Amino acid sequence: MPVAYRIPVANNMLAALPAKDYQSLLAHLETITLSSGEVLYRPGEPIIHVYFPTDTLVSLLTMAEGHHAIEVGMVGREGMLGIPLALGVNESPVHAVVQGAGLALRMSSAHFHKEFQRSTQFQREVYRYIYELMIQMTQTAACNRFHRVEARLARWLLMTRDRVQSNQFHLTQDILSNMLGVRRVGITKAAGDLRQRKLISYNRGEISILDGDGLETAACQCYQIVKDMHDVART
Repeated sequence: MPVAYRIPVANNMLAALPAKDYQSLLAHLETITLSSGEVLYRPGEPIIHVYFPTDTLVSLLTMAEGHHAIEVGMVGREGMLGIPLALGVNESPVHAVVQGAGLALRMSSAHFHKEFQRSTQFQREVYRYIYELMIQMTQTAACNRFHRVEARLARWLLMTRDRVQSNQFHLTQDILSNMLGVRRVGITKAAGDLRQRKLISYNRGEISILDGDGLETAACQCYQIVKDMHDVART
């Protein structure tokens, strides 16, 4: 049974909708708990549900050489999963894997199609987010190719912080290695450098951002580019 989600809405896309449009969506939304490591989509498989994360983080992964996964985007409370449906495509092009356990609002693809066609404001928010995600994915590709691991790690931690709205989260070296497409030894060195500069603390997968401003200085420009594009798209 769908569960009524209390105002204020913890997902930014839904919170931006007029009350009338949100109430219409609410009838088809259910609150669910997502577990770390849970796979929401696989490439080529039909999209059965769309998800609006509230306090969880989902990574979009693509495969290289058939077995190595690398992150090409991340989705948190700022957006949604299932955007190919808005473009007339019913299959996922990527793996969508939950990186941080938490809550999300879920809707069937059939109800999404109905509400998307009904509400022009909902269409506007979805298209706006598609643009934001395109910028993020484009910048991530450039970042993974050209920037140092330490700067990329700082960028990734800041983007995670913004989406879960917390300075503390659990991330193993294996997860970070897959997300950034580098070997574990590279993650160990990069995290050690950030820890030595007292920007983060890192122990047994528990990461705390100690100095957000300092971490922004250590990050490559990709973080600010994506953040600025998000701010511009929301004005």
